[in-house]
Amino acid sequence: MTPADSPRDADLGLDPALLEDIARDYGTPAYVYDLDAVRAAYIALTADLPQPSDLLYSLKANPHPAVVEALVAVGAGAEVSSSGELAVALAAGCPPRHVLYTGPGKTADEVRTALAAGVRLFSVESPGDRARVEQACELLDVTVDVLVRLNYPRASAGGSLRMTGRPTAFGVDVGDAGAVTALLRPGRRVRPVGTHTFFATNVADEQDLRAEFHNALAVVRAVGGDGFAPTVLALGGGFSAPNARPGTLPRYHSLRADLAEQLDVAFPAWRSGVPRVLFESGRHLTATSGTLLTTVLDTKRSGDRTFVVLDAGVNVLGGMTGLGRLRAPDAQARVVGRTDRPDEPEQRVTLVGPLCTPLDVLSTTATIAAPRRGQLLAIPNVGAYGTTASLLAFLSRPAPVEVIVDHGVVRRAERLVLHSEEVHPDSQ
Repeated sequence: MTPADSPRDADLGLDPALLEDIARDYGTPAYVYDLDAVRAAYIALTADLPQPSDLLYSLKANPHPAVVEALVAVGAGAEVSSSGELAVALAAGCPPRHVLYTGPGKTADEVRTALAAGVRLFSVESPGDRARVEQACELLDVTVDVLVRLNYPRASAGGSLRMTGRPTAFGVDVGDAGAVTALLRPGRRVRPVGTHTFFATNVADEQDLRAEFHNALAVVRAVGGDGFAPTVLALGGGFSAPNARPGTLPRYHSLRADLAEQLDVAFPAWRSGVPRVLFESGRHLTATSGTLLTTVLDTKRSGDRTFVVLDAGVNVLGGMTGLGRLRAPDAQARVVGRTDRPDEPEQRVTLVGPLCTPLDVLSTTATIAAPRRGQLLAIPNVGAYGTTASLLAFLSRPAPVEVIVDHGVVRRAERLVLHSEEVHPDSQ
C-alpha cells in the first residue's frame, strides 16, 4: 500500500497512524495540512462557479507558503491585504497580474511595495484610500486599475460574519451617490474598471448565497445605470466550510447555472470576458485541509463539569474568540489511536488550553470517551484561520508546529518564531 492509498479517517481526513507518527516525531500542538484536500476544494468550487471566471485565494485564511503554492499551481489567483501576504503569493508563483490588493487601511509603503512588485489591480474603499493609491502611483510613475468596493443593504441573514449592509469600514455606502460617482471617476494615475462586493463570510445555505449574489449584481447594475460600464466584476465569496468539528464542504450545485443566467441579463458580454468576473475564497479552500493535534495535559472535575486541559488553547486555535471578536468554535476532538478502555462511554467535557485566562476555552460541548493525561486528540477542519489568526504571542508560548502532507507523505515541518529587531529612527 502506498502512502497515498493509506486508510483515511472519515472525520479526520488522514490516516490516524500518520497522525500518531507526526505527533511522535514533531510534538504537539501541531497543525497538519493536507494539500490533496486543498486542491480538491479548489477544483470542486470552480466547478460550481459560472465560467469564465477567476477564483482568487484569500491568503488571510492560511498564508502558509505550501498551501498557497498548491492553490496557485492549480490556477488560483491571490487576494492579499498586506505586504507579507503579497510576498508569499509572489514567492508561490502567482503572477502580479493575478493579484487583487484589498483592505481599508493600505499604507503608503504597502502600496508602493505592491506597485514595485507589479501589482496593478487595487480595491479602494474610500476617497482617502484611493488618494493613497494615486499618490504612490505618481511617485513611481505608474497607472493602475481600481475597483470601488461597495457597501449596500443585505439580502439575507445568512453568514457567520456580515461584511456589508451596516455602518462599516469596508467600502463606500451606495446611498452616498456623490462619493460613489467621485470614486468611479478616472484620475491621472487610476482607472476605475469595476466594483468589488463582499457581503458575508461562511454562508452555508445555497439559497441565501444565491440571494446575496443576486443582490450584489442588482447593486452593481444600479451603479452602472449612471453610465459606468465595468470591465472587472469582483463578486467576493461567502463560501462556507465546517470549523473545528467533523463535516464536509458544502457544494453549491445550482449556483453555476443560476449565476450564469443572472450575468447574462446584467452583463450580456461576460462570457466573452467583459466584464472579467472574479470570486474569492479563503476558508472554503483550506478549512478541511487542516487537523490540529493536541495532547491532554490534565483532567479535572469542578462542580458538575469535567475539564480537559490541552497543550493547545486560543494561542493556537480561534484566538479572536478569546478577544470576543468571533463566536467560539466549540471544537469537537477525536481520540487518535487505540484506547485501553474501549467500552468507556463518551462524556461531555470542556476543552481548555494551558493559558492562565478563563477565556482560554476551545469547547464546552466536546464529547470524549475516558479522557486522560497523555492522550492524543485531533480537531478536524481547522485549516483556515488557525495559526495566524490566533494569539501567538500571548504568554510567550512557542507557536504550533505546522506539518505539510502531500499524497499521504510528510513533505515539510516548521514553526513560526517571533523575534524582536532593533528599530532606529531612520529605519521607518
